Amino acid sequence: MESDSSSIDLSRLNEELPVKIEEMLKLSNKEDDIISLRLLDLTDIDDFMEWFTDDNVNKFCSRDTTFITKEDAMQYIADVVIPHPWYRAICLNDKPIGSISVSPFHGSDICRGEIGYEISSKYWGKGIATKAVKMVASTIFVDWPHLARLEGIVAVDNVGSQRVLEKAGFIKEGVLRKYYLVKGIPIDIVMFSLLFIDQQLTYFT
Repeated sequence: MESDSSSIDLSRLNEELPVKIEEMLKLSNKEDDIISLRLLDLTDIDDFMEWFTDDNVNKFCSRDTTFITKEDAMQYIADVVIPHPWYRAICLNDKPIGSISVSPFHGSDICRGEIGYEISSKYWGKGIATKAVKMVASTIFVDWPHLARLEGIVAVDNVGSQRVLEKAGFIKEGVLRKYYLVKGIPIDIVMFSLLFIDQQLTYFT
């Protein structure tokens, strides 16, 4: 049965949504594997370095940050990761194997946020990124009540990441040409979005 967004019972939403969020914070990947999200701290430096310096991951990232020493990486965590408005480690059985974040926009664009995620390539193809994106999608509109739209920007040749967003319920909106700089080169990207109302309807359909 399809739901009419105009008939959503907001009191029911307020009662049920926190429970559903709690359920979503830990999801089973296999019978004995637990995927969870948590804040990253300096004690996670070795795990952080594993995915942050992964060449398979970095070829799709816009950043050009490199670390000569572990101390440089720890400074990056202290200066960039910890103060970030919404940044979590993606953990498999409590071991950080990647990260996921939502970056805010400001001014007249404050209704939008951009999701970004990366996982060590040895864990690709296991559905972990999809589950992590679903967890964020289930909480971010509560954490940031001003948010109406969550965007995902993916390189046209990053087919795996496009599948992640599609499986997490994002809508593919189209290709934007020469939209994003990766290693200083403008590339074509695919724009995806998930709206607040889309996320609410998933609880009542």
